[in-house]
Order: sequence, then C-alpha cells, then structure tokens
Amino acid sequence: MPPATFLRETSGGTLLSVKLQPRASKNEICAPLGDELKIKVTAPPVDAAANQALVEFLAEKLDCPRGKVELVRGHASRHKTVLLHGFKPVEILQRLSLGK
Repeated sequence: MPPATFLRETSGGTLLSVKLQPRASKNEICAPLGDELKIKVTAPPVDAAANQALVEFLAEKLDCPRGKVELVRGHASRHKTVLLHGFKPVEILQRLSLGK
C-alpha cells in the first residue's frame, strides 16, 4: 500500500491533514484529496461547531477519548491539521477503514 500522504508521524502522535466540508447530509470520511483526507460533517461552520463536530467524529471513529484528538491548525479554514495523540499512521488507517 502506498504511504498515506495526509498522515505525518511526530514524536507526540500523528498529524492528520483534513479538508473539512461542513453542512453535509451526514458525517462521513471520504477519499483522500491530494495530501488531505476529505471529511464531511453535518454541523455548520458557525461558532466552531464544525471544528467540534470534526473532533467528536474522529474520536468516535478512532474509539478514543476526545482529548486525544486535537485541532492544531486551521480553526477558521476548511484546511485543517489534527494531532492524534498516541497513534501510529498504520493504526489510524485501520481504525478509519482506509487500509485496503
């Protein structure tokens, strides 16, 4: 399997590059778009609702506490970087069902 360019391992965990689409019909993980993973959430991009929905959705998919999912960049942008504390890229791909 080719390496997932939207994941970068760091000393504290793994950075996930996300292109977020708010106001979608349902929360879902889509195919990678270049160096980002497209994720849709139903929440609107108002008062950080979409950011909160992204963190909660990823925590649910990774079966981990919300504290392990930290939005580190892109609070006011569709292009976001999320730090997943204590995860290896392979583990993330398996838990998000992206490993084919």
